[in-house]
Amino acid sequence: MEKHYNLHNGPEPAEFRQKLKIVIIFVIAVLSVILIRLWYLQIIKGDELRQRSENNAVRFRKIQPLRGLILDRHGTVMVDNRPSFDVLYMPTKGVDHDQLVQKLKDIYKTKSFEFAADQPFPKMMKSYLPVRLEKNVGMDKVALVETNALDLPGVYVDVTPVRLYVDGEVIAPIIGYTGEISREELEKSSEEYSPGDIIGKHGIEKVLDSYIRGKRGNELVEVNVYGKVIKNLGRIDPVSGANVVMTIDAHLQKAAWEAFEGQAGAAVVMDPRDGSVLSMVSLPSFDPNLFNSGIARDEWERLQKNPLNPLSNRAISGQYPPGSTYKMIVAAAALEEGIITPETKINCNGAFELGNHTFRCWKKGGHGAVNLHRALVESCDVYFYTVGKMLGVDKIAHYAKMFGLGEVTGIELPYERKGLVPTREWKLARMKEPWQLGETISISIGQGFNLTTPMQLALAYSALANGGTLWRPRLVERIELSDRTILKQFLPEKKSELKLKPQTISFLQKALWGVVNEPGGTGARAKRPGADVCGKTGTSQVVALPQGDAARKMKKLAAVHKDHALFVCFAPMKNPEIAIAVIAENAGGGGGSVAAPIAQKILNAYFEGKKKGADLRSVPSHRQAAEKEKPPAG
Repeated sequence: MEKHYNLHNGPEPAEFRQKLKIVIIFVIAVLSVILIRLWYLQIIKGDELRQRSENNAVRFRKIQPLRGLILDRHGTVMVDNRPSFDVLYMPTKGVDHDQLVQKLKDIYKTKSFEFAADQPFPKMMKSYLPVRLEKNVGMDKVALVETNALDLPGVYVDVTPVRLYVDGEVIAPIIGYTGEISREELEKSSEEYSPGDIIGKHGIEKVLDSYIRGKRGNELVEVNVYGKVIKNLGRIDPVSGANVVMTIDAHLQKAAWEAFEGQAGAAVVMDPRDGSVLSMVSLPSFDPNLFNSGIARDEWERLQKNPLNPLSNRAISGQYPPGSTYKMIVAAAALEEGIITPETKINCNGAFELGNHTFRCWKKGGHGAVNLHRALVESCDVYFYTVGKMLGVDKIAHYAKMFGLGEVTGIELPYERKGLVPTREWKLARMKEPWQLGETISISIGQGFNLTTPMQLALAYSALANGGTLWRPRLVERIELSDRTILKQFLPEKKSELKLKPQTISFLQKALWGVVNEPGGTGARAKRPGADVCGKTGTSQVVALPQGDAARKMKKLAAVHKDHALFVCFAPMKNPEIAIAVIAENAGGGGGSVAAPIAQKILNAYFEGKKKGADLRSVPSHRQAAEKEKPPAG
């Protein structure tokens, strides 16, 4: 007997119906979760996610180049580069900028760090231009920012090169410093600069900036919603700047600085054979490394308001009465004009009478009857009062200008001043008054209206030392690439020639030798065995004092009113290879007692350096430091 099943009306198994119900409930639950999630993402979080998606975008970043090194004549690195870490913020949509900064401050507080704001947020921020929050932060802050990256969307650490000035204060007046380009500089410059670029602001850094600064690089990166780089899309590497090889000797530069022992003043050391500047110091100075991170306002005001003006390079912009160092020029004029001969004697009793006015000699009792040689050796004022009166102001001025005074020397640095060589015409035009004979008496010993710079004095005595050639002073030997390919060579350049008889030059050289080496010479404290130093002392008044014994007792002067001490020299007498001009400001002593010992220390450093094999002329300039690796872009 067959059994039949009703496929349409027969009952389904109970277990099948139960399983189907579970499947349907599960499907409905899953669909519900998906629908709820979609509703949440699209309705509740839609705007935020849309902004995050837009922020996951391409960013354009600049890469600062390494500035070229600055080396001394032997290849010693005087200016290098070091990495600096900056905290930057890439503007991110949907992020409250002020809240972000506050969050960064709160994170800092956990480690007791201060937030050193580099600049305020601009009113209108562009998503592709980063804003620097802090500059030159330490590694502790770098680590803190990196470890809290998820809480600081758009904030990142960038690595840029900054200058490292070795012996900063010692070289600052020559080298200068760098800084971020200002809005005014950006508007005035014809170069291809952009905001944030680092440029030379002073000294060699400024003068040769187009060679030193290099070319910045660029890169395209993709960043995530937190502003962090997730992919590099392309990069143009920066090009390092060219290196500058100076004529300066770093060892001699430091020795000259230390010779002053903190005394305000300046010194120029020159090679009289070609005009190369071996050393140039100016005190007080400043630390150029302060400008790397953007100098603090209070520090800048301190430098600006300092009455000693540490930002000024006294070697080229300090203008001083030359004092008795000027007597060499008056002597040259008198010999060339035939006013006197080397044998002409003039009696010095300690005073020179002109009308009802008495001009005193520095030696109260006088020097007696002296010829020109002894007048220079002992620096007799009365002798030169007499000779100056016979010459007249305009003839003295003619020879002073022949020696390069009264005009800029043409050195590469900015802000050089030309001093002053007075004439009748100058006074009439400037003061609307005729020249007075008493003024000629004053200028004949380097006082009165006379003004010179240490650089001019070094140049003038270098010309006498080398037989009559005035060289244009030079600080730079050459500009070269890292592979030593020379881009530009700075060769010796003649300015002019002294139109003096050979016998006049020879006579003056011997007299200046006597100043240092003969009994009674005022420059004895510059003497160096075997070096044949030739020189001239000088003392210049800052304020005019009444003549007579009463004046000599008025020594309780303010420091800024004390006399300047000067000494100018060259060595050796035959085939001179070094010339030095020293001025010690408000020293209160004479050139022989204050400035000459400073010059002697510089001479010692030079000649002892030669003994050790550091010939300042024969050693070629080359790089001793290995090429530094480029810092990462961040």
